[in-house]
Amino acid sequence: MTYSFVVEPVSVLDFDSEDELIDRCKEWNLLPATATRVKTYQYKRNGLTLPVQIVGYVDSQTVVIQFENKQQHCIHPAYLKEMQTAAFGQRTIAPAEAAKAEDSAEMQEETPPAENILEEQASQAGPEAEAASGEILSAPDSTDSDSAKQETPVIPQKKAAASKKKAAVQLPEDKLAITARVKEFTTVPNHFSDNDDEVIIYEAVSVEGHDLAIEEVWSSHSATLKKLELNTGDKVSFEAKIVSKKLTQHPVKYKVNNPSKMKKIDPASLTEDLQ
Repeated sequence: MTYSFVVEPVSVLDFDSEDELIDRCKEWNLLPATATRVKTYQYKRNGLTLPVQIVGYVDSQTVVIQFENKQQHCIHPAYLKEMQTAAFGQRTIAPAEAAKAEDSAEMQEETPPAENILEEQASQAGPEAEAASGEILSAPDSTDSDSAKQETPVIPQKKAAASKKKAAVQLPEDKLAITARVKEFTTVPNHFSDNDDEVIIYEAVSVEGHDLAIEEVWSSHSATLKKLELNTGDKVSFEAKIVSKKLTQHPVKYKVNNPSKMKKIDPASLTEDLQ
């Protein structure tokens, strides 16, 4: 059985470990501060009560839950918490809270409708262009003037331009063999914690078997990685999945999730690469 209401995530940020999952759930107020293990949650909708598990997140305001049929769904953590109460469904949920729960579906929508494209072009070109856009939207028939017919191709031209902008890197879904160089250690704000998150930025990224236009990636500076005692300039190899996730306050567009088998590459190899 599949659920038609599901808002599937475009990309999911995985947890580095069960400890990170527990910590995130505490930040979202989905677990008490003393909790030491994860739990199964209940998703309630239209009289249904379905067991779900938290399997990842899209951002700090969007949790990804998974049903028993393996379908994944985006939901605001406050709304999921509300569903755990016995009174949920027996009273009216605050409109603002309900709106937050469904906003995750809208965040994936990036392409403006054709009407907005035409209106935008018209407002930039002036009153005459506005009149022309009105003719295009009203779908002129064969008796329209030649000038109106000439305006008609505006839509595909705009779509072509939009396609170029959206020609993003096609990221493989599997784990990849990656080599990179440690560029910087930094921190980014964590709105759910008093402490900032520690991260690593890598440069000179190379993916085995793939020609990806990716120069820099980032990852969490987890306790596991800290054991390697990495330094700026160290060249490393590891396996990880690359996802499109911009680093807050930095121009780094891609993140590596759950890097494993990380090891330093011999300094001699690093010297050769830098020459």
